[in-house]
Amino acid sequence: MMRRETPWGPWEPASLSETAALFSALRTPWWIAGGYAVELAVGRAFRDHADIDVLLLRRDQLAAQQALPGWEWWAASPPPGVLRPWAAGEILPGTVHDIWCRPGPDDPWRIQVMLDESDGRDWISRRDSRVRLPIDAVGRTSPDGVPYLSPEVQLFYKAKRPRAKDEQDFAEALPLLDAARRGWLAESITLVYGDDHPWNARLRG
Repeated sequence: MMRRETPWGPWEPASLSETAALFSALRTPWWIAGGYAVELAVGRAFRDHADIDVLLLRRDQLAAQQALPGWEWWAASPPPGVLRPWAAGEILPGTVHDIWCRPGPDDPWRIQVMLDESDGRDWISRRDSRVRLPIDAVGRTSPDGVPYLSPEVQLFYKAKRPRAKDEQDFAEALPLLDAARRGWLAESITLVYGDDHPWNARLRG
């Protein structure tokens, strides 16, 4: 695990197994997201991680507080770069998509919770409401029983401004995507980021 410093204190991410154990009792949908989701799809670890992300539907946001009782939760509120305490039982507005979590005020940040939208049985991307899937199709489950975002969904988010680690994740996950998943990802990238996105040629090739 990588330790990093931020203006709000250090990050020392929880392990994948610890995070999965903390959220395992929830009856609402949740998924490991970010680079770990790609590694779970690939079936092996292939890079370092500066944090660990868990995705919840916004309608289930209070499940994060249920999974982490006694922890501190801080919401990343607009404008960018502002954190504020998230009170127990508070319903966050639609402008808040990220929550930083740590066991206590003297502890490093351990888990980031991300919120996405939904409509009935559909997942809706927080980036663009035209990008959606049935909730049942958003994730997969590892052989160990850990739910994680399907690689095409995670890569859609990574496509906004790909960094070196995102390019690595794309290269590792691309062989796992069948024609339908490649088509969905190329269509979603075109819709939101433009048809000239550099990943589209490889998805369509």
